[in-house]
Amino acid sequence: IVAVPRVFEKLYGAAEQRAGGGLKLKVFRWSAKVAIEYSRACDRPHGPSWFLAVQHAAAARLVYASIHRSLGGDLRYSFSSGAPLGERLGHFYRGIGLTIMEGYGLTETTAPATCNTIEANRIGTVGPVTAGTCVRIADDGEIQVKGPNVFRGYHNDPEATAAALVDGWFRTGDIGAFDPDGYLRITGRIKELIVTASGKNVAPALLEDRLRGHPLVSQCVLVGDHKPFIGVLVTIDPDMLPGWLTNHGRPAMTVEQARRDPFVLAALQRAVHRANEPVSRAESIRKFVVLDVDLTIANGYLTPSLKVRRDQVLVDFADQIERLYQDDRLSAGAARG
Repeated sequence: IVAVPRVFEKLYGAAEQRAGGGLKLKVFRWSAKVAIEYSRACDRPHGPSWFLAVQHAAAARLVYASIHRSLGGDLRYSFSSGAPLGERLGHFYRGIGLTIMEGYGLTETTAPATCNTIEANRIGTVGPVTAGTCVRIADDGEIQVKGPNVFRGYHNDPEATAAALVDGWFRTGDIGAFDPDGYLRITGRIKELIVTASGKNVAPALLEDRLRGHPLVSQCVLVGDHKPFIGVLVTIDPDMLPGWLTNHGRPAMTVEQARRDPFVLAALQRAVHRANEPVSRAESIRKFVVLDVDLTIANGYLTPSLKVRRDQVLVDFADQIERLYQDDRLSAGAARG
């Protein structure tokens, strides 16, 4: 399977939803935690402990086997690109026996500029540079690519070509860094970088990836450029909502009702708190607003590869964003647009 990260996010959400509630849900979440810990331990010199190995074997019988059956039974490797998969999700899948390799490239580079392989896969990175390609990191953190696979220019657009190419190096617009072993890690896009009123630079990708891991969340967009703190626009996944409500003993409701329901908002607030765990307070999400419409390809807010058209979202939902910063009556975190 070759897919964008959103497909793997949805697969995880569907598996969690099938677990239902009560004891079965607790077992699924325990098994997911074991998978992540086991995968991370595999990267350490001494590997997983015997106790973790026993837990992993038990979780394989209880949970992992059914997920494998839902994927056809024999799937062991997959490729993901188009957006960051997220380290936690990458470790979960490898922990259950499905290794997902991430790569990086653009239309302008013709093919992947970097890519993980079966033999050398480092989760959380997009791999080392491919043969015949050169990649460098500019002073501002931008990833730049050069090689015979890089395009020579945009058709009949010399101005765009001049802006994109510098001495043969293609300016990708992405921000990243190499680890000591030469594996590239993508941290965001220059044009998406949020600069708060206090001057703090925040790359949205990390927080958005973590928040989208919640089964209720369909899409989320960080906001806060030149604002006093970071906020986020959230949309509810209409496909996952009915099962989530059932699993939590809640009555059926529409997305419109759910976005105003205190129980749902409390669950989303907890998801925000979990998303904030790896960042400082200055980078963390302080408030969120639940939109009354999902972001989809059909309504023009997603590209065919499921990337959010951020500029369009910021324009069309400007009123909701302003209300998020102006309404001091909101409780610590939840806003309803």
